[in-house]
Amino acid sequence: MTLSKDVILDTLRTVIDPVLGKDVVAARQIAQVEIQGGNVSLDLRLDYPGKSLLPALQQAITETLQSLDGVESVSIHASIDIATHAVQRGLKPLPNVKNIFAVASGKGGVGKSTTAVNLALALAAEGARVGILDADIYGPSVPTMLGITGRPESTDGQVIAPMEGHGIQAMSIGFLIEADTPMVWRGPMVTSALEQLLRQTTWQNLDYLVVDMPPGTGDIQLTLAQKVPLTGVVIVTTPQDIALIDARKGLKMFEKVGVPILGIVENMALHVCTQCGHQEPIFGQGGGQKMAADYGLPYLGGLPLTLQIREQADGGTPTVVADPAGDIAALYKDIARKVAVGIALQARDMSLKFPTIVVQNT
Repeated sequence: MTLSKDVILDTLRTVIDPVLGKDVVAARQIAQVEIQGGNVSLDLRLDYPGKSLLPALQQAITETLQSLDGVESVSIHASIDIATHAVQRGLKPLPNVKNIFAVASGKGGVGKSTTAVNLALALAAEGARVGILDADIYGPSVPTMLGITGRPESTDGQVIAPMEGHGIQAMSIGFLIEADTPMVWRGPMVTSALEQLLRQTTWQNLDYLVVDMPPGTGDIQLTLAQKVPLTGVVIVTTPQDIALIDARKGLKMFEKVGVPILGIVENMALHVCTQCGHQEPIFGQGGGQKMAADYGLPYLGGLPLTLQIREQADGGTPTVVADPAGDIAALYKDIARKVAVGIALQARDMSLKFPTIVVQNT
């Protein structure tokens, strides 16, 4: 059999990406196939953060191609190439930020901020450039969770540089005020401040900006959903009926303004006893799964209620960085990959593909 590009691609249709459930050719992950004698070289490109999966994929591709007669060596250049995707009608993606997604809940106390921070860290651990915007003006928690102290710098008084913690960029009103200072602001002041934090922060070439939304579905949340250019939103709930009622309201709000729902995360799905390891669904069971099924949305995963998650977040080293090889970090990484794949399946932003047309009177 003569080696050719078609033969190489047909052979690689047996190699399945475990995240997408597709073969690497159908997923358009193979490019630049070159054959020189018995030497085959190609590019492997993932459009989602999958750093930990690349070695296994490379090995599978190498072993598959080496089974072909005439193949002496295989060279693979692996990379992660995340595209910019479309946002709500009438808005454009931010400069230097490819994709923005929100993490939201209908009510407080469901662990939304902890989930948002760990998802951001999980995406970074898998090879993406990530930032997080703390949009909860009244109760900013991101500085504490990331263990960041100090104030952001501004060289011109117009824009500010993001703070950094555990390898991700961050911005929060909590960096600009004292920890015990209450924000006694009305809604318009809050939304104005958040737009400034979003647009006047010099984000540095982000693949993803995670927006930790304030809880609720009032004027502030609606205004943010309309003005922040979002690729999608993740809804966080607990299995408890009270939380689910409000989570459904939050979901409907984003649907009305044209923001795709990337899926449902069920936090505090199980309580794990620190003494004996006994697991008990103290907030109910299956509520998040049922909500996802009712709306035809992806169920991204369930997270346990454990002392470990709370202590690590309060201590400024969230679970994904405190115990990166642990079971809970693996759950966050799995959810983060599903979110990234959901974004990758959205329509791409084409605004930069078209020239600006200027009409002049002559």
